[in-house]
Amino acid sequence: MTETPNPENITTEQEQEEQGSKARQLLGMKGAADGETSIWKIRLQLMKPITWIPLIWGVVCGAASSGGYVWGVEDFAMAMACMLLSGPLLTGYTQTINDYYDREIDAINEPYRPIPSGAISVPQVVTQIVVLLGSGIILSYLLDVWAGHDFPIMLVLTLGGAFVAYIYSAPPLKLKQNGWLGNYALGASYIALPWWAGHALFGTLTPTVMVVTLIYSFAGLGIAIVNDFKSVEGDEELGLKSLPVMFGVGTAAWICVIMIDVFQIGIAGYLVSIHQQLYASILVLLVIPQIVFQDMYFLRNPLENDVKYQASAQPFLVFGMLVAGLAMGHAGI
Repeated sequence: MTETPNPENITTEQEQEEQGSKARQLLGMKGAADGETSIWKIRLQLMKPITWIPLIWGVVCGAASSGGYVWGVEDFAMAMACMLLSGPLLTGYTQTINDYYDREIDAINEPYRPIPSGAISVPQVVTQIVVLLGSGIILSYLLDVWAGHDFPIMLVLTLGGAFVAYIYSAPPLKLKQNGWLGNYALGASYIALPWWAGHALFGTLTPTVMVVTLIYSFAGLGIAIVNDFKSVEGDEELGLKSLPVMFGVGTAAWICVIMIDVFQIGIAGYLVSIHQQLYASILVLLVIPQIVFQDMYFLRNPLENDVKYQASAQPFLVFGMLVAGLAMGHAGI
């Protein structure tokens, strides 16, 4: 006997799917819905809040590696201000300027995005870019004053990060057109820069910390490559040399996972060299489930499973970053 579908159940499923699609739209994720009319929600969508998380976490790792963070009201407030700087302000600026210069390719890959869909005008986008960058510069200077820095390291890091974000998205350099250079710039911006900011706020930023985090950024390069799989069609049409376009989907997927795994294991080796064997062991244990999810999802079908892979595997990567930060802080690096 064939079961007759219940219209109420169908309606509920449709409503749930619509709500999920709207949530993805607001967070700046793939698979969004059209039709948003609130200008503030549209502005938030341009800033892609889902991308703030790694930067905010990077500040936490930097505070841990500094060895100078003290649990108290003032240090907590400074850390929150630095997270605001790294996440909503500077990452929001980065994502907005990227959408501004990518409006043609987004019209192919993600036509529901605010600019190609016509939900927000180009002058409004330019205003948002200026406000976010200006707010970030002001806050970074205030953080330098608050921390009592003789040299305005927070301001310098902000200006440097803003410059990298600009040349990543904007012609004539447009680093994202180069699969290797662009993805490394993205990986370093997501791992090294907020880490440096958190470390500099509560301690002294040393060359050793900068080099180690830049090495860790090669794992971030692998994560950046994962993001290229959603844009293969548009990249091919516009001649952008992302790794999936240059090497093919299968080969690029292997390059991606090797970068992610090898450089994390390399950081674990460094932790052993500074006599932090326990932290090194924990980091290696956190790499194992990443390898499992790479095999389960990403390597089998990178085009369909990129989001599922990131959701399942990346928490282990970011916890590994904190483990490395705690180890460096414990060793007094």
